[in-house]
Amino acid sequence: MEKKNIVIVLVTLFFGLGLGYLIFGGVAPVEDHKHSEGEHAEGVIWTCAMHSKIRQDEFGVCPLCEMDLTPLEQNGSGDPLVFTMSDDAVKLSNIQTTVIGSEASDFNGKLKVTGKIQANETTAASLVAHIPGRIKKLYISFTGETVSVGQRIAQIYSPDLIAAQKELLEAKKISGTNPSLLAAAKNKLKYWKITDAQIEKILKSEEVQEHFMIYADYSGVVKNRNVSVGDYLTKGEVLFEIQNLNKLWVLFDVYESDLSKIDVGSEVVFKTPSLQKEEFTANISFVDPIINASTRAATVRAELNNTSKQLKPEMFVNGSIASSIGSNEDVIVPKTAIMWTGERSVVYVKVPGANLPSFEYREITLGESIGKNYLVTEGISNGEEVVTNGAFVIDASAQLNNQASMMNKHMAGPVKEKSTENPDYISSTPNAFKKQLQAAVESYLLLKDNLVVSDPMKAKKSAKAFKTKLKAINMMLLKGDAHAYWMDQLTALNSHAALIISKDGLEDKRKQFDFLSQAIITSIKVFGVNDITYYEQYCSMANEDQGASWISSNDEIMNPYYGDAMLHCGEVSETITVK
Repeated sequence: MEKKNIVIVLVTLFFGLGLGYLIFGGVAPVEDHKHSEGEHAEGVIWTCAMHSKIRQDEFGVCPLCEMDLTPLEQNGSGDPLVFTMSDDAVKLSNIQTTVIGSEASDFNGKLKVTGKIQANETTAASLVAHIPGRIKKLYISFTGETVSVGQRIAQIYSPDLIAAQKELLEAKKISGTNPSLLAAAKNKLKYWKITDAQIEKILKSEEVQEHFMIYADYSGVVKNRNVSVGDYLTKGEVLFEIQNLNKLWVLFDVYESDLSKIDVGSEVVFKTPSLQKEEFTANISFVDPIINASTRAATVRAELNNTSKQLKPEMFVNGSIASSIGSNEDVIVPKTAIMWTGERSVVYVKVPGANLPSFEYREITLGESIGKNYLVTEGISNGEEVVTNGAFVIDASAQLNNQASMMNKHMAGPVKEKSTENPDYISSTPNAFKKQLQAAVESYLLLKDNLVVSDPMKAKKSAKAFKTKLKAINMMLLKGDAHAYWMDQLTALNSHAALIISKDGLEDKRKQFDFLSQAIITSIKVFGVNDITYYEQYCSMANEDQGASWISSNDEIMNPYYGDAMLHCGEVSETITVK
């Protein structure tokens, strides 16, 4: 019976395989077929989304970062100012754009400001005792309690007031012969804020009152309670400090660079987190004439009515102030879109109507800074769409593709630009200085190697050794402008090496290593070394896709910014052979 079952199973299996072969036999999976067809399609060039210089005629991985290659979308315009990317590359690079002058833009003629609500100093008051004596009762018992004009606030026992009442009654008895004495006794009581009605009551009853009430002269909320039952008061002593909250101040911090764009009377609209659905409007009534030395901002004040008591002092607010700059004709660009290159700056503008995402290199002239934006005086118009996130990725890719970029400005045509070339002091630099500089470079290379293996403790140790080598360099070997230039480089080298030592995190050390590398590369090119070749290497993905360089003694790529994560990501951007 058991053998019979086995036979049945085998027959069923072979029957199923045979039926499957008849239906699907010889047909490869659709997905694999398409992939294979794409890999070997004629005329298709494969490239890396992050390293567009890579070109291959078949599918594979990038030799720099080991990412999968994607089909190259050719730039049909042939314009060196326009860089074209695939849709996948745009998504991978997180390219984001904003239409200048649209509602989606970050600036609409208003300065974004933050601040908080404060009590109006002009409506503060003190409730004082006009009668010397001891407090028998308090009718205001806690801070925050509301007080109204005419409300009783305390009961006083005053021996001085009792004596003054007795004088008043005695003066009444002789008022027929000496009326001036009665008038003087009345004035003495009035001096203590005793009313005419109270004085007449004493004269009519001919009885001395032992306790007197103190009444509030102002309305408000108690800020401070200064007395307790049983305290003895002198004349004029403060019982309570109160603040009227029917009118409040709203104080905003405005940076000094933005002060010229607002005026007294400018409208401010703001909200507070506790009342998100409510929007409040006021007008600027005062601009502090003194700049805060630490924040570089001035306080701007607006006044508003608060009879509903919705707003309270110390509430935080977010608002916007109508700016005198920002009309419909002004061109305002977010700062995140701009890459600085000196007198002129660069943005990437999306080419409208292109079949594939295309971005034009555009040099612009900046005007005033307005909060998180810049006024643009030349080079771009309202309605154009600029890249506000990922511009550095586009620029680095365009550079590797030998198109116009910040490093390839000559591709951009006849543009006025200021020379930023480094000076050349190689011939005038003594060999002794070059030898000392070379020793510092060798110490730098050890630091680089420790970052390659992602060892923060060894990196800290080698950074200390690097600073020691810097200290051994005799700056007096350089003269004139060369000496001054080295002092600038030395300051940068020392400060970033110190930060590598003090920072705990590996990524923080690598960020400082980027700045340190820029200074060491500049120093080698400006002053030279003795008969040795270095390789300047570059990774466009380092430093949050802004790119970063470093120096190596050989041409093999060992990335100090990523280590094992992307060890071979990068390329040799320049071979430095100076003497």
